[in-house]
Amino acid sequence: MKAANDYNDSRGIGLLQQRFQREEFRACVRALLMTPLIGPAHEDFAAIRRQAEALREWFSRETGWILQVEREGARLYKRPGNLADTMRGIPGYDRRRYVLLCLACAVLERADPQITLRLLGERLLELAAEPTLDFTFALEAQHERRELVSVCRTLLSLGVLHRVAGDEETFVVAGGDQADALYDVQRRMLAGMLAAVRGPSTWTPEEAPATLEERLRALVGEHVADSEEGRRTALRHHLARRLLDDPVVYVETLDPEARAYFFNQRGAMAARLCDAAGLVAEQRAEGLALVDEAGLLTDVAMPAEGTDAHVTLLVAEYLAAGQRQRRADGGDTAQAFARDIHEHDIAGFLHEAKAKYGRYWRKSAREPGAERELAAIAIERLEKLQLAVREAGVVRPLPALARFALGEAEICETRNAPAADFGFRFEPT
Repeated sequence: MKAANDYNDSRGIGLLQQRFQREEFRACVRALLMTPLIGPAHEDFAAIRRQAEALREWFSRETGWILQVEREGARLYKRPGNLADTMRGIPGYDRRRYVLLCLACAVLERADPQITLRLLGERLLELAAEPTLDFTFALEAQHERRELVSVCRTLLSLGVLHRVAGDEETFVVAGGDQADALYDVQRRMLAGMLAAVRGPSTWTPEEAPATLEERLRALVGEHVADSEEGRRTALRHHLARRLLDDPVVYVETLDPEARAYFFNQRGAMAARLCDAAGLVAEQRAEGLALVDEAGLLTDVAMPAEGTDAHVTLLVAEYLAAGQRQRRADGGDTAQAFARDIHEHDIAGFLHEAKAKYGRYWRKSAREPGAERELAAIAIERLEKLQLAVREAGVVRPLPALARFALGEAEICETRNAPAADFGFRFEPT
């Protein structure tokens, strides 16, 4: 009897250990998908080191992405499946700020183990003066110093820099010799900043790509074996990257070869990716989405709380209602999503919605004419979620938008909170 009990106890412990391993592996996959460059201070870094071998094998097999895990940090070399997607990037970054980020990294690559904010700025000015860059930058104005500080804070958040002393905000406001900050440079993290197959410095001037699109493709172009198996593997990696990175993959965006593979393999592929990353597959005739019900693997959540998120959901319902009506009138799905709506139509809708919901929005959103800015914010959020596209001032709803419907809004007032801070929570249907 004792032997049987011991066996059951050991078996129970073994099952618990297996479940812990699966849950820890899933947490590591999710952490790396959301933050591909992870330093030792990250809460999941210790688990990533424990699961390093299994993670390397999974990412290599399913996506073709390389994972490096070292004592100083972990880097998943993610490369987007769709290079033409303009909605990606660091929040608040435009082309100018990306140039500053690249120049800052170039300065740090040549710097000592420690560097001050002021010295970083001065050396960045020298690189920015290169005539071939066609780029102008100075540190005289406060807004320019704020741009440099924004780049430094990005590098701090990524673990490339570690603040030793000083304060960036004082540098922005004062800009004098006494306003400075001191950083340690984490070289291993700096080395992982560029997720390129081939570094740009390896091209000679004669062979360097000319256009931006050619440069992007040259940076991430990967070798594909000239065989049937090699082409199938490349297709699988391409689709897996899009499913893990994009809010939704529409069939119409795939070329004929990828579309045929997608139709044959999307069920099995979705099951593997969902099991490892803790996602839920939503398959429709128009495409496939891997949904994160916890809302942690997304840069733009929907539904969410706050004025911008509430306005976005109102606009989504406004766009989707028209499509539902067209289908009810007898149009098919393709016809239902063919109707275009102008930005000024959306601004007009929000002007009317302000009368009903405006007292729950932030103060600036209630100002006269604010509906135009709110419309632009909502459209951009819908674009990032691949629920709509905008071209020349015209907004075209995409099929996945139909999954969002408000019904009757339930307004929940938070005790002791001002009216402008009330939250809205809606669930998709």
